[in-house]
Amino acid sequence: MAIRKRFWIPGVFVLLLAAAGVAFYLRPVSFFNAQVDFQMRATGAQSRWVTVSGYKVHYYAIGPENGKPLVLIHGLGGSAAEWHNLMPYFEYAGYRVYAPDLVGYGKSEQPADFSYSVSDEANVVTGFMDALGLKQVDLGGVSMGGWIAQLIAAHQPERVQKLMLFDAVGLDVLPDWDTHLFTPQNPQQLDALYRLLVPNSRHVPEFVARDMVRISNKNAWVIQRALNTMWTRQNATDALLPQLKMPVLLVWGDQDHIVPLSQGQTMHQLIPQSKLDVMPGCGHLAHVQCADRIGPLVQDFLRSAQ
Repeated sequence: MAIRKRFWIPGVFVLLLAAAGVAFYLRPVSFFNAQVDFQMRATGAQSRWVTVSGYKVHYYAIGPENGKPLVLIHGLGGSAAEWHNLMPYFEYAGYRVYAPDLVGYGKSEQPADFSYSVSDEANVVTGFMDALGLKQVDLGGVSMGGWIAQLIAAHQPERVQKLMLFDAVGLDVLPDWDTHLFTPQNPQQLDALYRLLVPNSRHVPEFVARDMVRISNKNAWVIQRALNTMWTRQNATDALLPQLKMPVLLVWGDQDHIVPLSQGQTMHQLIPQSKLDVMPGCGHLAHVQCADRIGPLVQDFLRSAQ
């Protein structure tokens, strides 16, 4: 009996390992997301939910409960988890950091009757702040999230003490690249998107690309609806930026092919009190890939502007 048990236990372990390998091969993105979620929780981030305007919104919170509040807004097609490399820098600066998944993204609800426009997402963020009792915050946003942050800072300046924009869209400028790449339909389009997002990007393994395309097809309607509202240019911020009075930090990758550095320089000119930090060798996802360089910069900005 002991001999049978000795062989039975390793056999079960091998079967479980094989099953995990098959699951990873079929759904690798789920494993990657779980890994990031684990990393977030390992650093002390709490995964929570709140209802905003009838929609269920997921968010991460990290830092001392009595710390100064900071809200971070992710970009198009992203989620709150993309801040995982930068959030510890804000925590170390003494902040209570809140990173919501916008409606339609991450773990938040994906309603069919929502517009997914930057203005309506801005209303969700202010509603999120209301739900948590955050009357005034420091606010940061990347890409589309930066556009949302600009609208909040311009229309409700009393709620934003300091503003940080990372490779942000919002100016009345149409992209010179194929926007359909944001909803890739095949591995080739996915590779093309990554070449735009990441300098010197590597080829995505075929089984990973297949799963990413599957998820893209599932969520394409949300992203396309958001893009359609963006290109109306009704919420362009060119005329709003000179009205901002709070300290503003602009952080840009000099290899950003989605929102070129020239747009960051234009924003810098439109906001007299802004500070522009350029990250050499970084692309549109600088806040993820170059967080080790950006982290100390944001800490200095937040401390000096207090």
